[in-house]
Amino acid sequence: MVQRKERADALRNRQAVLAAADGLFARSPSPRSVSMDDVAAAAGVGKGTLFRRFGDRTGLIRALYEARIQPLRDAVESGPPPLGPSTQPHDRVEGLLDAALGFKLDNRHLALALEEVGSGSPYQAAHYTWWHRTLQETLERIPSVADGEFIAHALLAATRADLVEHLAGQEHMTAERMRSELAAYVSRVLPSASGSGKNGESS
Repeated sequence: MVQRKERADALRNRQAVLAAADGLFARSPSPRSVSMDDVAAAAGVGKGTLFRRFGDRTGLIRALYEARIQPLRDAVESGPPPLGPSTQPHDRVEGLLDAALGFKLDNRHLALALEEVGSGSPYQAAHYTWWHRTLQETLERIPSVADGEFIAHALLAATRADLVEHLAGQEHMTAERMRSELAAYVSRVLPSASGSGKNGESS
């Protein structure tokens, strides 16, 4: 009985911390300004609890990001079209990039904070390698794609959080225009699918 109570308390603490961090990042003018002290105070827990649970600020940001992105990850890995693995590859590439951009638009400061943390390259982060691997595998289902690895990197560059933040925050570009421009860009980069229908049949 005592063990169950401890596990429940730990779960409540985790949820309180993630909710507090989520709110702070959403309201903050800069993700750099959110500290572990701020999160602990907002969640009503000791700072030691944060460090034991998440390790450091980077670990907290990653945990919050993973909690936010899990429904999208599930849709990509096992869901129906336009994101799931059974989607026609041209359509899936477009869907994946639109989903990546949409997620970053909905979570601007959190996504920016994640890309800023850590000492290594953002291209080696787990969230980036997952997006890149999924996109590369989809691109390689298109027979005329010569280098899916590079094209995946090039396409994902258009959804970087710092670019999204610049376009939305500095140039005041609307989400609708960003998504429209990205779709047009993807259609220019991908080999033409005009020789086949949506299901790969001759047109």
